[in-house]
Amino acid sequence: MPSQASMVKQTANSERRFVPNSAPVTPAEISPVPTPNGVPEGKLKNDESSKRRRRRKARKRRNSIGKAPRDPRDAVSPPEELESETRSPSPGIDFVGLSKPSIGTVARLEESPEKALERQAKIAGAVRTILECIGEDPNREGLLGTPDRYAKAMLFFTKGYQENIKTIVNDAVFNEGHNEFVIVKDIEVFSLCEHHLVPFTGKMHIGYIPDRDVIGISKLPRIADMFSRRLQVQERLTKDVAHAIMDILKPQGVAVVMESSHLCMVMRGVEKTSATTITSCVLGCVEKREKTRNEFFSLLGLNRR
Repeated sequence: MPSQASMVKQTANSERRFVPNSAPVTPAEISPVPTPNGVPEGKLKNDESSKRRRRRKARKRRNSIGKAPRDPRDAVSPPEELESETRSPSPGIDFVGLSKPSIGTVARLEESPEKALERQAKIAGAVRTILECIGEDPNREGLLGTPDRYAKAMLFFTKGYQENIKTIVNDAVFNEGHNEFVIVKDIEVFSLCEHHLVPFTGKMHIGYIPDRDVIGISKLPRIADMFSRRLQVQERLTKDVAHAIMDILKPQGVAVVMESSHLCMVMRGVEKTSATTITSCVLGCVEKREKTRNEFFSLLGLNRR
């Protein structure tokens, strides 16, 4: 006779055997186990994980506040650091001649009228030699006066060597307590490329942020003219103007942008008639702060092209 334990086992097996097409029980059908505070255990674990993630994010945000910005120029520098060395070291302004004094600059600036005539005659003689060397006849009617005309023109093209930046400014610096951008744009500039002695022409845009003192508006184009009326390259011309304003006015920052066309690459060489060269020089707070640079270019309209 079967024991009671075996009968119970057979009954359990028969119950499992006679459940037709029984589907497996899914986790969703299992009622969650309540915790002492009445919140299901699974939901409680999810809430704790979310809290831990939020705490980690908060720690990252707190740590990122003290980190240096990706672009070090975006860092806000104390006033004394704004005068630190910049990417374009200042050439230093010499008030008797070039920003980088050249041999003969002071002599031309201080020469007598007689010496000036001797200089002009010397240039004319060199031009006459050039005419002979290229196969022309300097004595034919159309070229008789060319050497003298060219000598006078060349002295005018390079009259910046005889100009004094301190005289140009003429103490036209005024304390106005202004501390926002001052910009003069579309200043026409004419200069001679020192590599081929042919012109490059274009426009210069000058802006600065005063440190209380402002300069007479007309002085900015005059400073541009003084440096452009010399043998130049566009890169140095842009820096010369920016550093001159920085040295004279001591503003918070300076920005100079120049756009020009070079005849040395239009009439010869690659012969690209529509090519334009753009150079810039930014100093002080304009160099250090990206937002300030963007404001300058936005006011010029350069970043909308």
